[in-house]
Amino acid sequence: MKNRFLQLKPFAKEDKSLLNAIIETPKGSRFKYAYDFAHGFFKLSKTLPGEMQFPVNFGFIPSTHAEDGDPLDVLVLNKHPLVCGCLVWVRLIAVMILEQQQQGKWLRNDRIIGEAVGKELPRKFRGLKLDPKTASSLEKFFVAYNKHYGRKIRVLGISGPRQACSLIEKAANRYRLAR
Repeated sequence: MKNRFLQLKPFAKEDKSLLNAIIETPKGSRFKYAYDFAHGFFKLSKTLPGEMQFPVNFGFIPSTHAEDGDPLDVLVLNKHPLVCGCLVWVRLIAVMILEQQQQGKWLRNDRIIGEAVGKELPRKFRGLKLDPKTASSLEKFFVAYNKHYGRKIRVLGISGPRQACSLIEKAANRYRLAR
């Protein structure tokens, strides 16, 4: 079976106004799913503790390598959960700049933040911005999530779409060099 995700570029358009994103874990899920690149399917990765659930749709940007070696993570803001494995176009809003401790070293493990865009979304509803309340709740979720699994994480800040785009371009370069 061909792995179609490996054929997708990070940006859906040449002008870099939209990203391709693959949803791994739907908003509201207590189960964390991860794409298994070696076998070409999604697998159950973790069960979140207690009442904890993903506050947004969580996925990855294809053809990228973050500093931790995985594809760049993407948080997709929209009202409803999306289906695991769904390809969605995303407009960049921000990036949550994170460091995660792995084997005694601090590595960047940023989260790109965007909004789902599609024909079904009227133009008047587009143009979300990351408000401080949403940013704070996302930070709290990822700190608690990582703490539960024994990982240390530091939120270094939130930056806008320009820096997010720059990080995606660097991660796409790392991906090309690794192939």
